[in-house]
Amino acid sequence: MKEPINQPGFGGNNRRPRLRLPQRRFRRIPVRLLVPNFITLLALCAGLTAIRMAFENRYVLALGAVVFAAILDGIDGRLARFLKGTSRFGAELDSLTDFVNFGVAPALILYFWSLHDLKSAGWIAAMVFAICTALRLARFNVMIDDPDRPAWANNFFTGMPAPGGAITVLLPIYAAFLGLPRSHVLTWVTLVYTLLIASLMVSRLPVFSGKRVGQRVPPELVGPLIVVVVLFIALLIAYPWVILTAGTLAYLGALPFGLMSYRRYERRSREAKAEAEAKAQGEAAPQPVLGIVRPAPPADAEREQRPSRLN
Repeated sequence: MKEPINQPGFGGNNRRPRLRLPQRRFRRIPVRLLVPNFITLLALCAGLTAIRMAFENRYVLALGAVVFAAILDGIDGRLARFLKGTSRFGAELDSLTDFVNFGVAPALILYFWSLHDLKSAGWIAAMVFAICTALRLARFNVMIDDPDRPAWANNFFTGMPAPGGAITVLLPIYAAFLGLPRSHVLTWVTLVYTLLIASLMVSRLPVFSGKRVGQRVPPELVGPLIVVVVLFIALLIAYPWVILTAGTLAYLGALPFGLMSYRRYERRSREAKAEAEAKAQGEAAPQPVLGIVRPAPPADAEREQRPSRLN
């Protein structure tokens, strides 16, 4: 009598064949995809540092960190497009970073600088600004995937962008550093001004984006452009509050021109669409042959109502 083989309890081989799961191999990520994300994370560090400086009442460093974060925010997107390193991950990371840098940080800076004197009213204004920043960024992410958006609309933002809103909403602090006396009136003006900028961020106001500015620079303008950039950085370091105040006022004054430019694009688009429809209708109209106009073929409904011809 033979002993059973491969059955438990009979001294046979009890091992079962092991299933080899396929090992998942992650593809290597090119360095060009990581560089823009590193810059975005550096901007996030600047925004978090601005919040810390606001807690410690070191507002000069807090404002400098916000401005530095705004500069990095303008660099990472252009660098990603230049290196062809755009990705969905980078876009989501950029949005989350913008909310911290340009929503939370400016709101806390304003609150600890002046709005806390108004107690709950000041805190509500700070929260409204942060919430409007989040809504602004969410709407921007949704509008990117809109297939019906015309190509010329990429030259404009819908509402004031988050970095522009952050730099603009801090105008009362710039004015105070320039010598404007701090008072209870200035605190209320800061509250109203904060709500105004928050409403501009979530509004439908078209604002010139400037994304396509500087993508192609003529060779003869490279040298002067570098000189202008270096001069601007030097003036910003030497006279920060003057440059920031003048730049903020100029930015606010340029908002109506963006609206007029958007309306002009809209008018041209409507005219081009109407011309194309008229041209299409003209091609579909019956053409005369030897002075005789052939009638247009009957519609389907009319064709069904007509009796069929008997042969």
